[in-house]
Amino acid sequence: MFEQAGLTKVLAGWLATINYVGYMLGALTATLVGNLVVKDRIYRLGLLLAIMTTIMMGLSDNPWVWGVSRFVAGFSTAAGLLIGAGLMLNWLIRHHHRSEMGIHFSGIGLGIVLVALLLEYSKSVSWSEQWLLLGFVGTGLAIPAWRWLPPPATSKLTEKGQLLDDKPPSKRFLGLMLLVYFCAGFGFVISATYIVAIVENQPALKGQGEIAFLVLGACAAPACIIWDLISRKTGILNALLFAFLIHAVGIVLPALSDTLLFALLSAALYGFTFVGIVSIVLTMAGRFYPTKPAKLMGMLTMSYGVPQIIAPTIAGYLAASTGDYNASLFMASGCVLFGSAVIWLIKKWAIKDMALLNATP
Repeated sequence: MFEQAGLTKVLAGWLATINYVGYMLGALTATLVGNLVVKDRIYRLGLLLAIMTTIMMGLSDNPWVWGVSRFVAGFSTAAGLLIGAGLMLNWLIRHHHRSEMGIHFSGIGLGIVLVALLLEYSKSVSWSEQWLLLGFVGTGLAIPAWRWLPPPATSKLTEKGQLLDDKPPSKRFLGLMLLVYFCAGFGFVISATYIVAIVENQPALKGQGEIAFLVLGACAAPACIIWDLISRKTGILNALLFAFLIHAVGIVLPALSDTLLFALLSAALYGFTFVGIVSIVLTMAGRFYPTKPAKLMGMLTMSYGVPQIIAPTIAGYLAASTGDYNASLFMASGCVLFGSAVIWLIKKWAIKDMALLNATP
């Protein structure tokens, strides 16, 4: 789109911002809507909107149409990722499975791998035809996503007759976690938005952007399952701290060297950690609120989403003025390191909350 459709770095930043505004609306919906049946309907609506907005991108070269598409797509992302995760976690807890989301969130990495492969093997067609291709493939994927999610149960009892009881975290823990997830959102969004452009912007790496995207997805796919295992061994908050530290390193590597090794290592570390962070935090929310997991998930995601509205536009302007994304990468990495310090404070100041998290299966 940069080469064929006249997409600029600033416009790309605004489109990403618009997308995350839509995502915030979806997160707000998840927070305000408590009825699981209604949430199930929103999830299924999100699947349809995801397909429609992807195809919509390939049918127009009007930036206003792109903006509308990305806004609605952002809402559909929250419906699929956030509300879908809440429904799935509720089902797991009701059926006495481990309250872990590794397998569920591995779909993010697999989706990235699939998109990277589709784009790599469709280079001979135009950007608009690539969007249409993604829309048609997404239609096929939506069928099992629609059919395989069980309808939600509304009883307050599990399958074995145990009472599902919410155990809200302390205000201190919640406030600090909102700050932690804000930092995670800032760290996530710049690389997520510009990972291909960051690689392609370096003359020595021209044409390697899709490879970096593929590596990112390949490392993200198994990451959540691995982070589930790490959480069992170290405790969920220690796993989150470890993920933050690795994430900060992964983000900043392309600013330290323009070699292919650093680019691919950055993509690998970033992919391994960003989806793991999301999985750990949303699993944590579900353990506090087993009857309505998406409620706290939505609140946390709104904190995660605020920097995603701001950061892409800032990065777009910085890249346009400096010619590269280095300043944005240092800024994002520094924010994640600050989040790591806040996690350390939680470990010191919220002992009771940590005990509850680690005691929940």
